[in-house]
Amino acid sequence: MNIRLTQVALASALVAGAAQVAVHAATQTSSSVRVCTMPGSPSAALDKSVARAVLSTAGIAATFATRGIDDNGDDDGISARELSKSLQRDCDVIAGFPRSSVADGADSQLLFSQGYLHSGYVSIALRGDHAASTNVAAPDGKITIAATWSSPSQLIAVQQKNARFDLETTSQLTVDAVAKGRAQRAIVWYPAVVAYRHAHPQQHFDVAVAESPYADWHLVFASGPGTQQLQKRIDDALTRLRSDGRLAALTRNWALPATIATGSATARASLVRSPARYLDGPTQASPRADVWRVSGMPASGGFIKVAATTEAPSFDHDQVAHGEHLYADSCAKCHGEKLEGNTAPSLIGPSFAPAANSHLTIGGIYQYMSTNMPADHPGKMSDEEYADLMAYLLYTNGYDTGNVKLTAQAAQSSTTPLNAGPRH
Repeated sequence: MNIRLTQVALASALVAGAAQVAVHAATQTSSSVRVCTMPGSPSAALDKSVARAVLSTAGIAATFATRGIDDNGDDDGISARELSKSLQRDCDVIAGFPRSSVADGADSQLLFSQGYLHSGYVSIALRGDHAASTNVAAPDGKITIAATWSSPSQLIAVQQKNARFDLETTSQLTVDAVAKGRAQRAIVWYPAVVAYRHAHPQQHFDVAVAESPYADWHLVFASGPGTQQLQKRIDDALTRLRSDGRLAALTRNWALPATIATGSATARASLVRSPARYLDGPTQASPRADVWRVSGMPASGGFIKVAATTEAPSFDHDQVAHGEHLYADSCAKCHGEKLEGNTAPSLIGPSFAPAANSHLTIGGIYQYMSTNMPADHPGKMSDEEYADLMAYLLYTNGYDTGNVKLTAQAAQSSTTPLNAGPRH
């Protein structure tokens, strides 16, 4: 299973698919380790600084890999396979690996240190005189919210009411969408806001907590199996740096402001009592995602209507039956027993599959589902299981069964808009 992720935001999902990762046994006792950072991470400078301080305190020399995690120059994120290759070939430990309570990697082969930066996803809006002219809703009452494609910010953004969505390919562009007026608000990884302010010190934003189970994250050190001694030395060093104030000094400018961090803790407590509450209040029974605009992204990827085919890919009855079972086990707790939506959007009806002019394609939905779902264990299913689940979604939205099984390749390559219709 090739798990595709976009930049740092969903890197933690790799823990669900990174099975047997070979590392050099020498890292257990070596006085030198190779360090990688996450590709495209806005906190890369911080991650290197923390790694230098931690490993120096632990008496371990650090060599930083120039390639990063399989840095092959593309912008489509990294996969579990690429992660495994990098840990075998380029690095012994990854600095700046994001972890969260919804992707804790308890069954992963990777090992993790304690966190060195508590951060997360926030809602930002432009501050100052220019904000008044840009933060005006359209005549239909909707505002434009920017989010980073195929990341937790997109999962949080789709819960917002009365919104259009401007999907960007990087967290930097997501912040830029607000700064340049393409969006009135953005849901974005907070270190991206810090990095943007470093590059544009004249730019100021109002920052608020993003109230969602997907919002809360920590940065840690990650390594492959058999590195318990290395991780213990890292944890011991982090404890010393935390005790003498050096860690706080390193991370001060990157940490969530105290008022936001306090709000985040309050939000997490409220989510225990009422998991359906998000930034703008309770989710609707059928959350709407009326307009998706994807900036700087190939037309073949993501949630956007691309071209021009008239037929949906075929699927058979057995796939529908199996897909229904998979849905009940892995999806219903968030999307509702009848796909009606709960703490996650509805997967049935006009908000998901309108009668005409859909902005979602079958291939876009399959790609997103197979890389990001289930939210608590992304990528855990096989290609065949995701295809069966897609068959169930198609059937429940009005498509009829046929005599040919749906394959993962056929589902992912389909450019047919998801327009529901009467079943024969």
